[in-house]
Amino acid sequence: MSRAENIRVMVVDDHPVVCLGLSAIISTQPDMKVIAQAANGLEAVALFRRHQPDVTLMDLRMPQMGGVAAIQTIREFAPQSGFIVLTTYQGDAEIQKALRAGAMAYLLKGMPHGELLKAIRTVHSGVRYLPPEVRKALEERPPGPELSSREIEILRLILKGLSNKEIADALGITEGTVKWHVNIILSRLNVSDRTQAVVAALHRGIMEL
Repeated sequence: MSRAENIRVMVVDDHPVVCLGLSAIISTQPDMKVIAQAANGLEAVALFRRHQPDVTLMDLRMPQMGGVAAIQTIREFAPQSGFIVLTTYQGDAEIQKALRAGAMAYLLKGMPHGELLKAIRTVHSGVRYLPPEVRKALEERPPGPELSSREIEILRLILKGLSNKEIADALGITEGTVKWHVNIILSRLNVSDRTQAVVAALHRGIMEL
């Protein structure tokens, strides 16, 4: 394959060692070339405009701008761009957010090198790539409606240790309204108390520490 036909890849991760390692793996392939590296979502957007990569490997949680926001921003001006999320987080909510943003693959760090390379080629061909453990997380996703933005806001305050009254004061609503929302949260997460709700939300990637 000629140089002009190489799959042009951008690597985005806030850990320099990860960027270097991924770039080294990709550079061993005759049909791939790393054309840019970014340390956060803002850099990724700027470098994407400059280099127009075919496939971008995107970390999820980074300073200044995370991976999901970066994907959404880039797809506004490059809707056909190919993104592979590469992360340590495998909660079903994290996966759903990434796929909805426009990611075509979701890989967990630590996967075999061959799987990464296969994912790059698959996404470059226009096909979605989800490894078995990611498909399993989606299949096991609990049924029912998702939490609203208000319910997630209340969950974050519960995580901080606030009581229902303190949450009501912080949000400018009644304590009864808070209790109503908490009951909905417990029902939708299929748990029986506030602590279990926080644990479930963190595990699934609905909210972050």
